[in-house]
Amino acid sequence: MFQYEKFELIFHGEEPQGSWSVIDLQAVFTCEETEKKIFGFYAGNGTYIVRYLPQHTGLVQWEVSGLFTARGQEECVSCQDGTHHGLVKPSGTSLTYEDGTMCRPFGTTVYAMMHQSKELIAQTIETIKKSPFDKVRTCMFPKHYIFNENEPERFAFEKKDERGFDFHRPCFAFWDAFEEMLQTLGDSGVEVDLILFHPYDWWGFSRMTRAEYLPYLHYLLARFAAYSNVWWSLANEYDCMEAFKAEDWECIEGFIAENDPYGHMLSCHHMLQNYDFSRTDITHCSIQGDVTNVEKYMERYHKPVLMDEFGYEGNIFCHWGHLSAFELVHRFWMCCVLGGYGTHGETFMDDKDILWWGKGGTLKGESPERIAFLKEIIRELPGALEPVPADFITAEKLEDMRKGLYQEEQTDFTRALLQRTPEEAAHIIEGITRDTRIYTGHCGEKAYLAYYGRHCTAVGDLELPKNHTYCIEVIDVWEMTRKTIATGTCGKVEFTLPGKEGIAVLAVAEN
Repeated sequence: MFQYEKFELIFHGEEPQGSWSVIDLQAVFTCEETEKKIFGFYAGNGTYIVRYLPQHTGLVQWEVSGLFTARGQEECVSCQDGTHHGLVKPSGTSLTYEDGTMCRPFGTTVYAMMHQSKELIAQTIETIKKSPFDKVRTCMFPKHYIFNENEPERFAFEKKDERGFDFHRPCFAFWDAFEEMLQTLGDSGVEVDLILFHPYDWWGFSRMTRAEYLPYLHYLLARFAAYSNVWWSLANEYDCMEAFKAEDWECIEGFIAENDPYGHMLSCHHMLQNYDFSRTDITHCSIQGDVTNVEKYMERYHKPVLMDEFGYEGNIFCHWGHLSAFELVHRFWMCCVLGGYGTHGETFMDDKDILWWGKGGTLKGESPERIAFLKEIIRELPGALEPVPADFITAEKLEDMRKGLYQEEQTDFTRALLQRTPEEAAHIIEGITRDTRIYTGHCGEKAYLAYYGRHCTAVGDLELPKNHTYCIEVIDVWEMTRKTIATGTCGKVEFTLPGKEGIAVLAVAEN
């Protein structure tokens, strides 16, 4: 038994009576004082499996009950392969693996990957493995949407009749293929963010009742929870699913939190209305929209912020799917500099409607290699980035001026703002700050990363601590070049810049 790698007990017998999704098979695994209660599952052809994810080294004792009874013990030894680091866990507003390794995921989206032909699935998996992306968002259920109108060969559950599915009869070929994908990507260090529900559907999965979705979730957890590279995403754009009410989402979230013995990453993606990321069991923010809001969400929720959807490089007619490669790279840089985690997407027209964002295949755009360049820089940093606050006036400072609590000398601009209502002034400040700010992140005093974005600045500056000296590089995010312009410097430093878009400045402490 190896730490962070799934361990299985396999039993054989007659097929279950009644439900095949929820069966009477469970086990208790104990390592020192840590006890895990888990459910077994039926895998078809008279095969029953109990899966366990060892999170600690040492002697592991187990006892199986229900349809089968057995007991035994295994020695769990440390994983030394350099790939399996355990589950990803939140650490303040950043992410780490269980073994303490920093986790800095660079994501992509392939919604309907596992609902394509075997050949296309294999091609997609190979493309991901060779790409800079080490996290992929993908759906458990097929997607019915533009460029995604093919009927899958298999579904997660067997058809009951023309009107629906039998959620007590898993389609084992589908689950086996999904597991093969999870294992293959996990062995390559790729996290899989499983989207459990979504609204883009004509088969009825977006209108499941509680009696239908609970057997599905039970089977899902029994089979997949032992994979350390799995995340749970309750839904993609949950607020578009009219059949699911607030109590359904609370039920689903609670069921997963209660029945996942290991504590995988858990969140829910929105379209217009944020999920309540303050909820105890929600580990991170899964955000759609403006990447400049990363800082706001970090301050509000004190959790990692994953910008899971901020537009796609491509040329389709949809407003979200025809960004230039530079624009996508630009958004990635803004997200990462502020301490967030970005997710790539690609939507180029294709004669066979094989768009990466929906079905996978191969990557065609110019952004992935430049995201790989960014990834290299981020992974060289000595820690997780946090935003350096903007030095522009804030709405809070303006309110202090109104109350006479803030004594800074007023300017023509602040006097004009004070003539506005607080709401109007806050809106103006937000807009100007977004448009003029040089976004900067820092790793304590060890490193500073400033991104000039769309600004064509000829002269820049950084305010660096005086108790260290720094090496300063100028980075061209599109041309993928790095040039050292100063060493042994500290305090306020001014420097010449190329006067073009897409320039960053990195200062790393030398001592």
